[in-house]
Amino acid sequence: MAKLTTHTLNSVDGTHAGGIPVALFRIEADGTRTELFKLATDEGGRLSQEVSLGSSAPDTGYELVLETGLFFEARGQRDSSQPICSDIVFRFTMPDPDAGYHIPMMLAPNSYSVWWSSL
Repeated sequence: MAKLTTHTLNSVDGTHAGGIPVALFRIEADGTRTELFKLATDEGGRLSQEVSLGSSAPDTGYELVLETGLFFEARGQRDSSQPICSDIVFRFTMPDPDAGYHIPMMLAPNSYSVWWSSL
């Protein structure tokens, strides 16, 4: 099984971004999105989940969706009169079904940085 992890940090105040809903979707050849899981980051802003890629081709696309809008709104760090960014969507592949994929993110109400590394 592949292992997918993330670590989310609130770049507004330097804290861990815990409690953010995170969903992973497989993008089928016809564009259909199949939800593989929906969880939330823990208090430390982390999420770790094993993912069965089954017989998916190495170039199969995946979409990691983080629902960040409500996180910032609840902390008074987002202008609710101008809610532009409600979700962060990161599309990627997992070519090795037994590898680990780490996708950390620095989050702000109006921007984000994302990168990836192997586990």
